[in-house]
Amino acid sequence: MNNKDSCGGTPVGWIPKSTKMEQGMEWVDNYNPPLKDIRYKFNEKEKINKVLKYITSTYDKHYAKGAKQATETIQDAGYLEGFCLGNIIKYAQRYGKKEGEARNHNLMKIIHYAVILMDKEHD
Repeated sequence: MNNKDSCGGTPVGWIPKSTKMEQGMEWVDNYNPPLKDIRYKFNEKEKINKVLKYITSTYDKHYAKGAKQATETIQDAGYLEGFCLGNIIKYAQRYGKKEGEARNHNLMKIIHYAVILMDKEHD
């Protein structure tokens, strides 16, 4: 049973990129648009770029000038998870409350500590 609509044949809605029946042939999915055509509803791509720019800027700050950042020392001591979670909670509670500080600045810090924590989790 090698019908195009069966489990053993060509997936329905897919066409081969090549007409040759060769091993390792790539398939084109006509039902789902390629990822590069994603139209983000909430400007996620621009926001992620801003976050990356913020994270990059932290490496120019005074606390990053030495051979080792404080966060690296905390990581080496085995306290990275608690440190990151504590800072995430701190900046979440501070969100919109500290006079003269933009709300997005707190969000950037929350995201930065979450990204650092992601490295610890190795997922």
